[in-house]
Amino acid sequence: MDRIRITGGQKLHGTIPISGAKNATLPLMIASLLTDQILILDNVPRLADVALLQRILGNHGVDIMVNGKRPGETQYDGQTLHISAANIIDTTAPYEFVSRMRASFWVIAPLVARMGEAKVSMPGGCAIGTRPVDLLIMALTALGAEIDIDRGYVIARATNGLKGGEIRFPKVTVGGTHTALMAASLARGTTVIENAACEPEIADVADCLNKMGASIHGAGTARIVVEGVPKLSGARHRVLPDRIETGTYAMAVAMTGGDLLLENARADLLQAAIDVMRAAGAEITETNAGLRVARNGAGIAPVEVTTSPFPGFPTDLQAQLMALMTCAKGTSHITETIFENRFMHVQELVRLGARIQLDGERATIEGVETLKGAPVMATDLRASVSLVIAALAAEGETMVNRVYHLDRGFERLEDKLSACGATIERISG
Repeated sequence: MDRIRITGGQKLHGTIPISGAKNATLPLMIASLLTDQILILDNVPRLADVALLQRILGNHGVDIMVNGKRPGETQYDGQTLHISAANIIDTTAPYEFVSRMRASFWVIAPLVARMGEAKVSMPGGCAIGTRPVDLLIMALTALGAEIDIDRGYVIARATNGLKGGEIRFPKVTVGGTHTALMAASLARGTTVIENAACEPEIADVADCLNKMGASIHGAGTARIVVEGVPKLSGARHRVLPDRIETGTYAMAVAMTGGDLLLENARADLLQAAIDVMRAAGAEITETNAGLRVARNGAGIAPVEVTTSPFPGFPTDLQAQLMALMTCAKGTSHITETIFENRFMHVQELVRLGARIQLDGERATIEGVETLKGAPVMATDLRASVSLVIAALAAEGETMVNRVYHLDRGFERLEDKLSACGATIERISG
């Protein structure tokens, strides 16, 4: 099993290219099931989750071609996928796949919308919380799907097709909003989605669906209106840059010092996080090439943050911010409101010398002068990268174990950091 070894103390200088957003890529790939024509996706990141979803879609009969190298391409340029779901031969998504990636449950929406039926395994447990699928099922029911649950599978049927309706989510749900958008695109009539998620990835998926012939208005706001169409066509779409990767590297340079250009990054995708980082002492400047990030000379200032759905501070940057605050000059507070078990990185940060106290959903972080390297264990995707950020500033050597979590959401992380001066290497086996 791979590990990552980091020797801290090096400032970061140079350019880090920001990859395509994982959280947009996965639903965009799933949306290919809505049409029998080819969907071309550019700027697709090379991630373990993307490779797994390719296998899952292949199980349904989807053909995916990956472009080979092109003149002038670098190792960091995103992939281009040509996805053809011309012949769906299986509408069942088995437990062995869905249990490994929760987002794969979303195939239920395009399958029942286009094929009239779907049988998808319940996702099972999750390290960072229960994340139930009841709101996704509610959305399909509102569009006329008949739902049965049998032996761990959700069976959805719409023999005569889905029909438009009103979907009012009791709480904001990204997965539920993606599901509703895909299903409503082929439903007869008008669908209104209230209390929809406003994340940029929702708007990106809606933009792609509109290129395919859907009629979606209001994506990126809390109220989305979808006029169903009988059929969707192929299209070409470029995945937007990953705001979580952007925020992660911005916090890394705020932690270590230095000066980084985050190439292709967009400030509008993570303004709340930028505001927090500026309050903590990071200097962030928008340029034509992306975002330039440096740390001011005063060190890291403490902050008080509560995670919330977009446009608030994202839960996917909470662990990284906590790593940054371990070296702040004072006491910080972070409140996690999205996932109930998303403080598993705390004990691993403590192993590096951090001072963190937990009280339910609230963490109190007392900044320390220095962290010290130690062996640590990654527990989930965002927790693992928070350990990398802390290790970059720690004295001595840190060994991060179970880094397969990192590979799910960060493309060539050790290569990107080492190119900017970090002493970091992957140890295989």
